[in-house]
Parts: sequence; structure tokens; C-alpha cells
Amino acid sequence: MKALFIGGTGTISSAITKQLSDEGCELYLLNRGNRTESLPANVNILQADINDEDTVSQLISNLNFDVVADFIAFHPEQLERDFRLFHGKTKQFIFISSASAYQKPLSDYRITESTPLSNPYWEYSRNKIACEEFLMKKYRDEGFPITIVRPSHTYDERSIPLGVHGGNGSWQVAKRMLENKPVIIHGDGTSLWTMTHNSDFAKGFIGLMGNIHAIGESVHITSDETVTWNQVYGAIADALGVKLQAVHVSSEFLAACSKQDYRGGLIGDKANSVVFDNSKLKRLVPGFAATIRFDQGIKRTVDYILAHSEHQKEDNEFDIWCDKVIHVLQKAAASMSE
Repeated sequence: MKALFIGGTGTISSAITKQLSDEGCELYLLNRGNRTESLPANVNILQADINDEDTVSQLISNLNFDVVADFIAFHPEQLERDFRLFHGKTKQFIFISSASAYQKPLSDYRITESTPLSNPYWEYSRNKIACEEFLMKKYRDEGFPITIVRPSHTYDERSIPLGVHGGNGSWQVAKRMLENKPVIIHGDGTSLWTMTHNSDFAKGFIGLMGNIHAIGESVHITSDETVTWNQVYGAIADALGVKLQAVHVSSEFLAACSKQDYRGGLIGDKANSVVFDNSKLKRLVPGFAATIRFDQGIKRTVDYILAHSEHQKEDNEFDIWCDKVIHVLQKAAASMSE
């Protein structure tokens, strides 16, 4: 198989790149070349900014592909560019959308690919929906061979997956745990969520590549394991070897008092209970199974981050904000009990 990835070094795509390399795929990565040091030796690099359409057009002028996948498209105009570049040059074009595009609030917590797409809370999700609509029109009207993939919360060894964190990532929450400080969990922590290790995601994604039955289809790829947010934070604390001190805070309150986009990321996504039905994926990719349980996967992540200081980015502003939120809630509770 001959494939081109636009991106290829992110959380989702890096595991796919590695597995395809191990399988001997003729793989090309089109990116700016900023994170190529850890790539397998047999991966071909096309160094360019995908937004420089003329340069990219010249780079691929003599190339045709079985699969092209764009991991870094977020707006319809980026897909319009991709259509101009790759129409007639690939047998399959895969767009990475998002499971956050599914209906919010949900009418049924059980998610299938036929669940309506609607998210009034998060512009990111609405843009992904618009991208999907553009591609489906190109498929129906001009036969552009598209496949739409919707990941949910996918993680790797470089970042701890959380519900509430600051602009510098998730390390500060882990640091608070290590310092025996309370950490914020949105809601009451009992809503249902799905965490998917990127190596499991890669197995499903590769099974869709070059798959004639996936053309014109939308498919989500997630684990079948369902966890609560209390279990998520508990597993992280266990991996760190500390006792969890949780403070539960309303998602609406967090969204109202933070500079972070918690309205989109929480109200429009993580505050909702979701359980994914992967029946469609398993029909298209017989034998697919996500095998990394969250408590196992997060132990790998925590061990890796503790051993690599470059992934321990402190966030003093977020730390102060957490203390302030917790203090305000405790003071309010004390005043009500007087």
C-alpha cells in the first residue's frame, strides 16, 4: 500500500505511522519537518507546509496514492484545498473528524454513526461537521472517495488524558496529586466516558485503509471500555502512587469562571455520558478489538512522563486558579452551614 499522511506525528497519527512502518507500507508524511527525529527510517518525508498549495502540488506532481489521510484539517476551506490537491490522485481520502460532533445534549447516551451531528456549544465541533458535509457532497456529486473517521478521547504516552486542565497541558494536575493537593473533577465524576489508547485506534484505522467497503462511510474508532471520570482520576492517582483528593465542581461553574474553553470542552463534550457502539467498525474491520485497558495504558503514560522531564510543563496560572475555585466552594459551603 502507498499512503500519504498530512501530519503523521501527532497523538493519533504517530501510532498509525509506526504500525504501518512495521508492516512495510510505502508511507509518505507531508509536514513541516519539526518532529521527525523519532520517525521510523523507512518513512518518506515530504517537507512542506500543507497551506502552501503550490509547493505541495509540485511535490506530489508525479505521485499517486492508495490512501491520503489528513490529520490536521479543522475548517472546510482546508478540505477544499485537499480536494484540489488530491482529486484524481488517490483511491481513498480519509478525514479525521471528531466524536465531539455528535449531538449535544444527547438524546441517547449510546452513540452510533447514525447519531445526529449537532454541537451548539463548541465551534471546533461545528467546524468538523461542516468539513464532513463538504466531503460528503464531493463524494455524492463527484465521486471523491472519502472515508470519515471520528476519534473520541485518544491518548498516548506523552500526555495524561483529563477532563479539566490548563493551557500547558495535563502535567500540573499530576503535580498537584504528587503534592497531595486536591484536584478538580467536573460534575460529580459519575458520567460515563471512553478512553482509547492510540495503538488500539491505529489498528482500527489501518483496517479502514484501502478498504472498499469504507468508501463513503463515517466510522468512529474507540475502545469498548466505559469508565467514569472518578475512575479515570483514580487510575491516574494509582499510577502515580498517591491517594486521590477529589473536589467535584459543576461543569457549568467551571465554564463560567475560567479563561479556558470549558464550555466547548466540557458542556459540549466531556460532561456528557457517552458509550460508543463499535459494531460498524467491527463489520468493516473483522477482528478489531481494543485491548489496552485504561488502568494499564495510563500506567505506561505516567511512567513515561515521569521519566521524561520535557513533558512536565508546569502551569502556575492554572494551579492558582484551581486553588481559588476550591477555596470559593469551601467558603460557600461553610457559610451555608452557619
